Amino acid sequence: MLVDSHCHLDRLDLAAHGGSLDAALAAARARGVGRFLCIGISADNAAAVRRLAASHADVYCSIGVHPLDLEPGAEPALDWLLHELDHPRVVAIGETGLDYHYQPEAATLQQASFRLHLEAAQQTGKPVIVHTREARQDTLDMLRAADLPQAGVLHCFTEDWEMAKAALDLGYYISLSGIVTFRNAEALREVARRIPADRLLVETDAPYLAPVPHRGKPNLPEYVRDVAEFLAGLRGVAFETLAEQTTANFQRLFPLAV
Repeated sequence: MLVDSHCHLDRLDLAAHGGSLDAALAAARARGVGRFLCIGISADNAAAVRRLAASHADVYCSIGVHPLDLEPGAEPALDWLLHELDHPRVVAIGETGLDYHYQPEAATLQQASFRLHLEAAQQTGKPVIVHTREARQDTLDMLRAADLPQAGVLHCFTEDWEMAKAALDLGYYISLSGIVTFRNAEALREVARRIPADRLLVETDAPYLAPVPHRGKPNLPEYVRDVAEFLAGLRGVAFETLAEQTTANFQRLFPLAV
């Protein structure tokens, strides 16, 4: 069995499946995908991801505010986040983190929000899903300062081995998306070869970043198999081995997803 450890089911382009989310999920299940983690990115979609998780036995969700969805003066409040997290289908916090590529001017706002999410993780014990782009040192510094008792994951990882190693040393997992299949991603492929087998997750980040051979099309959860097959070949292991290991890793990191 495979797990799509990071997808945005409420944002999928469902044209290939006649507009039906049920059909899209069935297509993924037919390719061996047995669980889906639907990601919260804002206060506006919190109810939607919870509703999706509540209506499908193999779908779980997270709640959080993405660093690029922050509005000055309307930052998420800790009591709001704790309230939203108090639901049996909400197994994680985020995605949260820092993105200085698109909004370097919002660094202070992003850091405040990230700190709030890390505090929620401290209080609830739920793992945190981290988005980081061109903010390596600040991300690592904040994760070290939080010193969470439970692990989290750096999702859709695109940074170098130095950052991966630092995150791994802090107990975090690394999740790889279809980016690893892109022609210009050799540096990321080198990182992918080195991630310990017991810290690796796979994801689609659908509807974004469809892997080869689907690049240029809307991404779908079923394509997590393409990511996993590519990684198995890259790491020199059988697909079944990689699927089994990444699923076990997911269960260890997200123990509420049962």
